[in-house]
Amino acid sequence: MFLHLGENVVVPIKDVIGIFDMETSMYSSDTIQFLRMAEEDGFVERITNEKPKSFIIAEVDKKSKVFLSPISSATLGKRTSMIYNEP
Repeated sequence: MFLHLGENVVVPIKDVIGIFDMETSMYSSDTIQFLRMAEEDGFVERITNEKPKSFIIAEVDKKSKVFLSPISSATLGKRTSMIYNEP
């Protein structure tokens, strides 16, 4: 199964490490530093030019990747629940 992150970006559910809310995460200096370093190292993929509502850490081709998504973490979380709760 796949998780749609916005625009034309999908990742396999099994490769998702975490889904995080951008607004609440920005209160942590550690998170800000992590995102800054990930961007400097080329691990960040901005899905759209819209302001990101969440960021998703996934393993893509055996490398960690951070996706900045315009979709809220709550909505992405519901999508994963729907996938896992299907009969």
